[in-house]
Amino acid sequence: MSTGLPLWLKLLDQTSKIVTTLTAAVLLYTRSAGVAYFVTGAVLCAALGKLIKNAIRQERPLQHSGRKVTYGMPSSHASTCTFFATYITMACLQLPVHPALPSSAMFAPVIVLPWTFMIVISRVRLGHHTWPQVAAGTTLGACCASFWFKLWMDDTAGVKTTAWEVEGMVRSWLGQ
Repeated sequence: MSTGLPLWLKLLDQTSKIVTTLTAAVLLYTRSAGVAYFVTGAVLCAALGKLIKNAIRQERPLQHSGRKVTYGMPSSHASTCTFFATYITMACLQLPVHPALPSSAMFAPVIVLPWTFMIVISRVRLGHHTWPQVAAGTTLGACCASFWFKLWMDDTAGVKTTAWEVEGMVRSWLGQ
């Protein structure tokens, strides 16, 4: 990371750490099966992105950072953060706020959507990806989130019912 970068780009270059920490905090705080399901979907989307990336093997923009060479198509950051933004927005529009969270949590898209936009832009500005690579990542993330959310809403294969049963068992085990 170059020291000549604007502060906002330096911060956005640390997105993985920030998002992982915030996600873990929400999961641990709510102990929600729905949040665990969401996190599982995000991890699966990231894994699918890595598989596609290794199949396509398109190089990143030329970098002289000395970092290990990895492929750039699709952008993993773009796919994962777009998964987050899409899923969170759909959840806020169609699901009740989890009881452990304040009612203001329904306004999460007001923060998540612009943050995602900034992350996607930063991947190109930082020289990590090209525009087509972040466009592919964004498309992958939106498609994965839409599919994953539909599975939850339709209770496909009893996924939602099972998750709620597991959440109830965990809560009783924890004495809540």
